[in-house]
Amino acid sequence: MDGEILRLAERAPAVPAPPTAHPDAELVALYRDHRLSLVRLALLLVGDRETAEDIVQDVFARLHDKWRPGITTLSYVRTCVLNGSRSVLRRRAMMLRRTTWVSEAESSAEAAALAGESRREILVALGRLPRRQREALALRYYLDLHDAEIAEVMRIRPGTVRSTITRALTRLLHELGDKA
Repeated sequence: MDGEILRLAERAPAVPAPPTAHPDAELVALYRDHRLSLVRLALLLVGDRETAEDIVQDVFARLHDKWRPGITTLSYVRTCVLNGSRSVLRRRAMMLRRTTWVSEAESSAEAAALAGESRREILVALGRLPRRQREALALRYYLDLHDAEIAEVMRIRPGTVRSTITRALTRLLHELGDKA
């Protein structure tokens, strides 16, 4: 009986070995190639590096659980980072509503000197913009995305992208006046 099984096994066609590439290689490459730009995007939206890194890390951790090769795109990941940033900002807003501050914290003299007065004024003015306008400006001028790409990430129409950016720039110019 054992001899028959061995003979059958010898005549059976060879089964090709499974590919040696890691099943998550595509996700790893996406992380390696775009992590820094995604952290920078989140940083522009939330304002601090540690939180921005946490947002990007959380996005990739969640993607790993439901990863399907060939389906997840950079645009989708950007949308996830944008949504993660929005969630952080909502939590911060809730905390601010529940907390009374004696005085606003000032940035250190060294940080202000390094950043430069004009840069600080621009960042403050950006912080006063509505969320949607701030996001559109970050995607356009920081990540250098086109209207169609911004529309896909923000899930709005390309015409809305153009009008949002125009309104944001007009408001920034008005707030900064001759300072910029």
